[in-house]
Amino acid sequence: MVLCARPEFCFSQLEKSVESPVGQVMPVDHSRRPALLVMDLINEIVHPDGKYAQEGYLEQVERRQVLERAAEAIALARAGGVPVVYVVVGFSPGYPEWPATSPVFREAREDGRIVLGTWATEVHASLAPAPGEPVVAKHRLSPFHGTELDRVLRARNVNTLLLTGVTTDLVVLSTAREGHDRDYGVEVLEDATATADDALHAAALTVLARTATITTVRDALGAGREREDAA
Repeated sequence: MVLCARPEFCFSQLEKSVESPVGQVMPVDHSRRPALLVMDLINEIVHPDGKYAQEGYLEQVERRQVLERAAEAIALARAGGVPVVYVVVGFSPGYPEWPATSPVFREAREDGRIVLGTWATEVHASLAPAPGEPVVAKHRLSPFHGTELDRVLRARNVNTLLLTGVTTDLVVLSTAREGHDRDYGVEVLEDATATADDALHAAALTVLARTATITTVRDALGAGREREDAA
């Protein structure tokens, strides 16, 4: 047990140390241990033949060069030993997980979209997962809802989420909020995200800044940041 005659001093020290089960005071680990989340960059949304892609998403993805920036983030993460975790949205054949109350997913069932195990829900070929990189399938906006994502991250000793993907106002915002409430640090790689239009993207970033750091691929994963994490 740590005893202190000056409580105001103790509180400041408790931020720097914790007591181990055997009574030895150990330093608190504040190091940044990130994982890169590549979210919903699937054919249905970012390929020219995808149904959602044809409704405005592809135009924004191409204009903002989201696939190129995401590919750069993946390459930097792999080179720096940062885990890469993929997230794909979809429903099993027959849509047993489909939420009838959701305006976001209404068209999915009506128009036969984002069926898991089909071309539509495969990660875009330019960003294909490497052997051993996990792919988490989700049925809602948040990749934490009803999935093993948290276990996947904890098993890799991750404490910081680097978010890429589409859309900024849906999966990115949902992940940032829930990641924050699960005590992860959250960084949004803004240049590797997009949504249906610029105004919605900007509005989402304004909200995201309440619970996450808004940054870029190179600032989050560049050589300088790798050295900082290793320190």
